[in-house]
Amino acid sequence: MHSTSLHPYTPLSGHPCRLAGQGLASDYGRTLLTSLGAEVRESVGLGDQHPALAWAYSGLMVLTGEPGREPLMGPTPLASCVQGVLTAFSSLAGDALRETLPDARLLSERAALAGLGRQGAISPGGGCRLLATADGWLALSLSREEDWQLLPAWLETDVTPNWEALPALLARRTTSALLDQGRLLGLALAPLAMPAPADGSWYSIEHEGPSSQGHRRDTPLVIDLSSLWAGPLCGHLLQKAGARVVKVESQQRPDGARQGPAAFYHLMNQGKASVALDFQSRQGVDQLRRLLLAADIVIEGSRPRALRQLGVIAEEVLAENPGLTWVSLTGYGRGEPQAQWVAYGDDAGVAAGLSGLLLELTGLPLFCGDAIADPLTGLHAVLVAWASYLGGGGRLISLALNDVVGHCLRHALPPTTEARYARWQEWGALAHQAGLPTGLPTPRLATSRARPLGADTWAILTELGIPC
Repeated sequence: MHSTSLHPYTPLSGHPCRLAGQGLASDYGRTLLTSLGAEVRESVGLGDQHPALAWAYSGLMVLTGEPGREPLMGPTPLASCVQGVLTAFSSLAGDALRETLPDARLLSERAALAGLGRQGAISPGGGCRLLATADGWLALSLSREEDWQLLPAWLETDVTPNWEALPALLARRTTSALLDQGRLLGLALAPLAMPAPADGSWYSIEHEGPSSQGHRRDTPLVIDLSSLWAGPLCGHLLQKAGARVVKVESQQRPDGARQGPAAFYHLMNQGKASVALDFQSRQGVDQLRRLLLAADIVIEGSRPRALRQLGVIAEEVLAENPGLTWVSLTGYGRGEPQAQWVAYGDDAGVAAGLSGLLLELTGLPLFCGDAIADPLTGLHAVLVAWASYLGGGGRLISLALNDVVGHCLRHALPPTTEARYARWQEWGALAHQAGLPTGLPTPRLATSRARPLGADTWAILTELGIPC
């Protein structure tokens, strides 16, 4: 049975939730729970941390602005939204939570562990830049070697493979032409724009299958097919609610984060079993399919065509596995042509309107935070995954980085430029009065190392009765 984002998503229909607290963070948490169908009951609670202070102490302030100049207040209460998501998840998980949840400082953990800082129109990680076009600005991510190899076809000329060669070439071309050709080639790029009007939710139900009819496991089995940050963060937080998470990777193309900052990789993936399969063999694909049929929750972090090319169809797995919750994380959704568009955390944040708001307020093209769309989407993913699991599953749920960031940006957003500027000035002054942080907050550290690639393949397959 198919549905769209207009379908009433009510897996928590009749499920009472109590969320204490007063302020923008608590309001956002209640908004999310209500959108999931819960009956949210307000209760007396303490006031939330002021959004300006939440922004400053999350580390976002240190990561926003030009190098060598004062850090900047953000245009929207993103850190408060993060606290709202975490409070909503805590309310929903209740006694299932076995560990303390992190707070909004998780937004800056990767930067702190990798030694990154604000760089203005260059992302903290250096892989994405805001470049002027003939009629605007474009965010371009060139994180992979193959991205650089696409530049001659994209710009239809010989290109020296370095950032310094690009501004003159892009300045002669329109944003729309660059966008259309780049997306066809598989580049991750986005126009700098303002947030779109609210025209949908932060998730959509793409397909429905049979539910568990009340016979779900007490400890959900999560098959995590994702990589980098958003999906692994979702799995990491599900672990804190008692879930058993198995990280499944291709032997040929394991998670690229294994080659990044080791401390961050261990933090996101500690405690997860590691299974590595040969996706180029019939046996490996069959093993993958059997793992998915054993799962309660699947986290998919690639474009839909990746699994379809292997012959693994999410809708078919849902039909065969009653109660399965399949969470699909993409840049722009599973519909066409957006399903083919590549996105990373930095350029997706620009696409949603975050840099557009900063340009409106400062007159400068700036990145905000580090790969901001990744942690925001991972946080929303854990909430919707747990809600669907509690509600019996049987859903393919799509979360697009662009939609999640846009939903956060629109929370309590003043309607006019003048009102947005006045609030930004007020919040900035309050943060200065409180004392600006001079560095990133101390990140959490893993208490154990992530498992080596494929260390648990035989054990997991054997336990689940899957031929090795």
